[in-house]
Amino acid sequence: MRVGVLMGGASAEREVSLRSGQAVVAALQRGGRSVVALDLPPDGDWPAMIREAEIGVAFVALHGTLGEDGAIQGLLETIGMPYTGSGVMASAICMNKRVSKDLLHAHSIPVAMDIPLGADGFPVRYPVFVKPVAQGSSVGLHLVTSAAEWAEITITDTSDWLIEMPAKGVEVAVSVLDGEALPCIEVRPASGIYDYAAKYEAHDTRYICPAELPVESQRLCMDQAEMAVALLECRGAPRVDMIVTDGGEAVVLEVNTIPGMTSTSLLPKSAAVAGIGFDALCLRMLASATRDGL
Repeated sequence: MRVGVLMGGASAEREVSLRSGQAVVAALQRGGRSVVALDLPPDGDWPAMIREAEIGVAFVALHGTLGEDGAIQGLLETIGMPYTGSGVMASAICMNKRVSKDLLHAHSIPVAMDIPLGADGFPVRYPVFVKPVAQGSSVGLHLVTSAAEWAEITITDTSDWLIEMPAKGVEVAVSVLDGEALPCIEVRPASGIYDYAAKYEAHDTRYICPAELPVESQRLCMDQAEMAVALLECRGAPRVDMIVTDGGEAVVLEVNTIPGMTSTSLLPKSAAVAGIGFDALCLRMLASATRDGL
């Protein structure tokens, strides 16, 4: 069965997606699979490109808008193409941080506290994290510490943004492969903020796996991640980002249905500690698509 690795796309994360996709292509080829790389351009005819590639299954390595929000998943389902990762509904819900946050909160899974705006249109307290409702890779993330800084950022419609109180503690990422949590990764960005630059541009972010947390805290994070993924009905290998507060609470920040697969990405790092090499990880993710027969 010929595998098409879908990468590129039209979002702000296009370059990250290309790096993820190229790594996956190489891994699947080393694993003996027949693979074609499909770089989906921002203005291309994606349905035609997928059909003309004559593939039997799609490995989705797209990030952000149209790739991670249920759009490409819906397209693949309409043409009867099996694909990796979460389905349409789970993808759409997780891409919308407000909707997924509300669902997690309704089921007693701790999430970051929302900060309202006052009558003057400014947050009622500082500092706050401001992030787009529907973006990934920390694109557009701002730490705002004062009214002067708030006035400098451009927000035309606050409904498109989350305004949250920063949770103080240890940043942790837990990937969940086929429903089972992999070892926790502790993330220590030198800047103190794990934004796009810390993920992909700076080279001074430290990743510690297993995390240097008490065993009980690590187990809590893993259990919480499994619960969040099950609740949102994610499949494949989603990643749950959270903060372990000074009080020991694991606060979920977001659930990523298509984590990066680059050399700095967290899913491959965690899998490696669990004894699953990058090539084996890619093959296992591919197998989940064909097994589910989506």
